[in-house]
Amino acid sequence: MSTEQAYLDRIRAEIADSFDEELEMQLEDDRLDELVADGMTEPGPETVDRKVYFRELFQLQHELVRLQDWVQHKKLKVVVLFEGRDSAGKGGAIKRVTQRLNPRVCRTVALPAPTEREKNQWYFQRYVPHLPTAGEMVLFDRSWYNRAGVERVMGFCTAEELEEFFRTVPEFERMLVRSGIILIKYWFSITDEEQEFRFKMRIHDPLKQWKLSPMDMESRVHWEEYTKAKEEMLARTHTPEAPWWVVQAVDKKKARLNCIAHLLAQIPYEDVPKAEVELPGRVRHDDYVRAPVPPELYVPEIY
Repeated sequence: MSTEQAYLDRIRAEIADSFDEELEMQLEDDRLDELVADGMTEPGPETVDRKVYFRELFQLQHELVRLQDWVQHKKLKVVVLFEGRDSAGKGGAIKRVTQRLNPRVCRTVALPAPTEREKNQWYFQRYVPHLPTAGEMVLFDRSWYNRAGVERVMGFCTAEELEEFFRTVPEFERMLVRSGIILIKYWFSITDEEQEFRFKMRIHDPLKQWKLSPMDMESRVHWEEYTKAKEEMLARTHTPEAPWWVVQAVDKKKARLNCIAHLLAQIPYEDVPKAEVELPGRVRHDDYVRAPVPPELYVPEIY
């Protein structure tokens, strides 16, 4: 084998390795489906062919990199909210958005339950520090809309606090938009049956059980209350300045592709002019001798 062919083979291997993370995640999803499929009475929905899914996803992720460059170049400020029921696929979609982006440009915010101090602040105060500066994209894995959903249904806020939220949030979001922030809001929609299926997947898989919380279990009990809360939330917070976009998320693959394609369509972008990059030659010094690394510092090569 020639040196040139060996180099090309190594390049192909590196490219293939860069795709392995997505392939591993998808194989894991398929394995989970098989774990509980025998216990379901209804067949799962037909989904997009795997080859088509990967081809489209990688093309969309390439466009996301172009969008990221444009956001940096034009000093844009982008906020994307991902909302939906437990197990609706928000986290999986966020992973595919951020997978190939620079974490210094595009970051995810997933806040824990508020502290005692935060509970006594202005409600939106804990979210404001996480808003982007120029040249940044911020993805909220759940956001200030917790108040309209879980806090309302589980009794973590009063009726007066909820009503104040509904009065304030349209003005708060208009203020964000006036300040130059591009605000995009997604609601991931799944059926009762699909949520049950996904919870069973998590119950049966020890690698996923950490995702199940007591609050998740309670959400099954309060399905109808969450539905009513969602309907009022969409009705009262869907504004021309900050509209809601509903993602049909029963099919996870289609939901990811549709969401990313829609996100790309919300922000006009172009190629950013870049200077040609050349790898400089390494400077070598005749008197430099590399010191040996003590054997005990090496990680054992089990594999």
